[in-house]
Amino acid sequence: MDGDNQLEKQQYAEEVGIFLEQSGMPRMAGRVLGWLTVAEPPHQTMTNLTEALQASKGSISTMTRLLIQIGLIERISLPGQRRDYFRIKADTWDQKLKESLEQTTAFRQLSERGLELVKDAENSNRRWLKEMRDMYIFFEQELPAMLERWEKKSGKKHTR
Repeated sequence: MDGDNQLEKQQYAEEVGIFLEQSGMPRMAGRVLGWLTVAEPPHQTMTNLTEALQASKGSISTMTRLLIQIGLIERISLPGQRRDYFRIKADTWDQKLKESLEQTTAFRQLSERGLELVKDAENSNRRWLKEMRDMYIFFEQELPAMLERWEKKSGKKHTR
């Protein structure tokens, strides 16, 4: 692999790490995810990841487990190989949007419960809960149509 291209990919992985860290994920998890999105081949061993990201095996192991748990990557084996490989999980973004829809419903239900608890109050908490509920009602109405349009555009079967 061209050295400059390798450095650019490592820099990209670092940028993804910083971006995801700002969203509450560990930076190293973002770096692993970023690397896997640009790595050749797209499946990488633990050794590949530790070398490319200049990180310890323990750190990479912890972060790959986290990324597997949240459904962004998967561990695979290849015929005739004794080692495991990691790669981006297929259909990740569709699944994440479906999970967002489920979370949207849960947040709307929580806001409604909160509103019931402060139904006689006219304060900032009630206004905040009402805004939260209204926003999640809007998302519940819009996300299914967005998902359906995405599945149609990407050629994926609509499954709900």
